[in-house]
Amino acid sequence: MSTTTDAITAAVLFGPGAVLGACHLVSRRGDKSDSAAVRQVLAESAAERATRTAGSDTAPPDGGEGAPTPAHAEQPVRLATVHQFPAGRRRAA
Repeated sequence: MSTTTDAITAAVLFGPGAVLGACHLVSRRGDKSDSAAVRQVLAESAAERATRTAGSDTAPPDGGEGAPTPAHAEQPVRLATVHQFPAGRRRAA
């Protein structure tokens, strides 16, 4: 093979990777500052939610209807008869 053929083969094989790698590195330049800003906004939002829910107000923040309060705790009605297996006769399937 000649030097020209080797150069063309190398350009075809490694060229797209080099271009995509450079584009990726350029796009990642501001990630740390963006991540710090996002974490700050999330921390402020969590603090606001914590102060809002700390009060006894049970209404949702958008003014909608609140969660229903349970009327009373009664036993659920069984829809079918439940038979207990004998303790000594259980076997793996």
